[in-house]
Amino acid sequence: MKLQVTQENLNKALNSVSRVANSRGTLPILANVLIKTTNNRLSLAATNLDIAITHYIGAKVSEEGSITVPARLMQDFVNSLPEGVISLDLKDSKLNVTTDKYQSVVNGIVADDFPVMPAISGGKKWTVDGTSFKKGLQQVVFAASGDETRPILTGVLLQTSNGKLNMAATDSYRLAEKQLSNNKEEVQILVPASAMQDLLRILGDGEDNIQVTHDDQQVLFQVGDIELVTRLVDGKYPDYKKLIPEKFATEARLKRTDLLNVTKVSSLFARESAGSVTIEVDSKTKQLSIRSVASQLGENTATAEAKITGSGSITLNSRYLLDALNAMDGEEVVFGFNGKLEPTLLFDPAVEDYKHIIMPLKS
Repeated sequence: MKLQVTQENLNKALNSVSRVANSRGTLPILANVLIKTTNNRLSLAATNLDIAITHYIGAKVSEEGSITVPARLMQDFVNSLPEGVISLDLKDSKLNVTTDKYQSVVNGIVADDFPVMPAISGGKKWTVDGTSFKKGLQQVVFAASGDETRPILTGVLLQTSNGKLNMAATDSYRLAEKQLSNNKEEVQILVPASAMQDLLRILGDGEDNIQVTHDDQQVLFQVGDIELVTRLVDGKYPDYKKLIPEKFATEARLKRTDLLNVTKVSSLFARESAGSVTIEVDSKTKQLSIRSVASQLGENTATAEAKITGSGSITLNSRYLLDALNAMDGEEVVFGFNGKLEPTLLFDPAVEDYKHIIMPLKS
């Protein structure tokens, strides 16, 4: 293998793929990135056996070839080089990396031993707008569980309902659902949240469409010159639609920033009680108040003006409430619940394509 590539392109590709490389695995080669020439282009790939990312970049290829080299070393090294042209020259299993002022040799492992994710054959294919998909992911992925003992809840559900593509995630304490767009293809797949986090990093700020291909076992996302393939989570996702209340006995409609600010202040006093705050909605005073108590620090009550129907109180985890409010970007928010032990629903009354549910704490 012999080629020339710009530092900017090589650095960008290494940043895309290296995060997936696993230096703690039992296979040493999983800590490496695969560098390979493909149709007069250079491809860089890394995998942890569950997720694989490949980034294609332009290069001036003199000789075809492939090698795997330590991902962390290569990423840090190329990132440290000045802008300009980098020459890569493979001799045996040693990759010579040369610029105007730097000459380095990186010891590699032959590419034959690098694991390859199986190709998806005969799967479903569909396209989604990259900007709206990224926004939707940011609004739901944090609600997925990190508890591997309940693998179903560690995924993000993508499914069509009434011709719309919906995205949902839950850890059983909260749930986020985003309605994305029309989708003619029937979809129901459960994608690991960790893979979705990697996809978020790949999406960047571009407006490229995302090509999605999947079968019953894995899914491939293609964004411009980058491909991410991951195994799907196996199992039946809970019927979360039953959790979403349609009517409320108590409802407050107020400025999102007002609720965000009073929640932030109250959360400071809620650290002792695992973030627990009590929210009271009063139709007589037309106010929503949040109270938190810390036996060592003191207590706090913060209020905000609101349009209110009914009266009642509920105890929630303030961190979950802050996460939900930060995921929304509308001017107003509706906060509704039916009783102390019933789910709380938050949504933007102007754009009802995003719903966030928080389960109450026992007060």
